[in-house]
Amino acid sequence: MNLVEEVALPNGLVMQVWNKSRVIASDTTKVELRISIPVMVTKEYFSEPGQFQRVVEVFGPEILYERTKERTFVKTPDSSKVFDKLLEDFRRDSLPYLSRTNFPARFALSKLRDILQNPYKYRDTP
Repeated sequence: MNLVEEVALPNGLVMQVWNKSRVIASDTTKVELRISIPVMVTKEYFSEPGQFQRVVEVFGPEILYERTKERTFVKTPDSSKVFDKLLEDFRRDSLPYLSRTNFPARFALSKLRDILQNPYKYRDTP
């Protein structure tokens, strides 16, 4: 897994672009793009202190936003072009949303919503 670049977003977050591509056969590659954005959890995102505490108990003080795009059975000579196309598509389709000023708060609140709607997934956490 190679870090391709880090991009500072207007909302203060840093997007990491990873190339997780790997050769499947001598002439075939699985092209995989991974996007990671660490989001610090802050009290200001929540209406109640207990909500903040619960999210931090379950996920820690930093939540990782991750997205993966992949194409399988790509001819190895074309793998670089396919990776670039996946990254271009991600930037066009998703980066405007991830760059919004309210994205970190909305992402943290989505984690709280997941805890509340699916408590069975998190019953082993304090």
